[in-house]
Amino acid sequence: MPRVGLTQDRVIKEAERIADETGLSRLTLAAVADRLGVRQPSLYKHIEGMDGLQRSISIRAKHELANVLARAAVGRERGDAITAISHAYRAWAQQHPGRYSAVQRPPAPGDSDDPASEAAMQVLVDVLTAYRLRDEDAIDAIRALRSTLHGFITLEAAGSFALPADIDRSFQRLVQALITAVEHWTEQSAHTGQPA
Repeated sequence: MPRVGLTQDRVIKEAERIADETGLSRLTLAAVADRLGVRQPSLYKHIEGMDGLQRSISIRAKHELANVLARAAVGRERGDAITAISHAYRAWAQQHPGRYSAVQRPPAPGDSDDPASEAAMQVLVDVLTAYRLRDEDAIDAIRALRSTLHGFITLEAAGSFALPADIDRSFQRLVQALITAVEHWTEQSAHTGQPA
């Protein structure tokens, strides 16, 4: 019988805290069990091993990030919306580094129970509709936004920005450059021979 007070939600929440404190790659079932004051086998009544636990963390993190981005975008459009979601994305990643790593986990092939992977993407799609980007133009712009923000966040978290310039200022200029690029996205398609 499961330990009184121990639930799947409690196990996952504790695992999320550990992941944010020590890093997702260092998360172990032994650490979760120790923090909850139970023996490791007790966890298996609530989760499907480490892979199941990481999947649950990933799905919950994707939902949380999508909600954060959606709230940031409310009432804003075009450059203001891109600025708001970019800053919200970075702040959430800084506050939840373990969960941010979990967001990067793609759903397993055939995992129809992971609709969360599309949630944050939909926020970006909605923001870019103001620019009338369609089809491959929209996909390219979303990839550019995601990879640029992820690259900055990852380098910052690793302590790779050692030069004396203000990091927040650099991030703001990066976001402004992204906005400028998106505003001229279809023009870039014309120069690369792609249909606008």
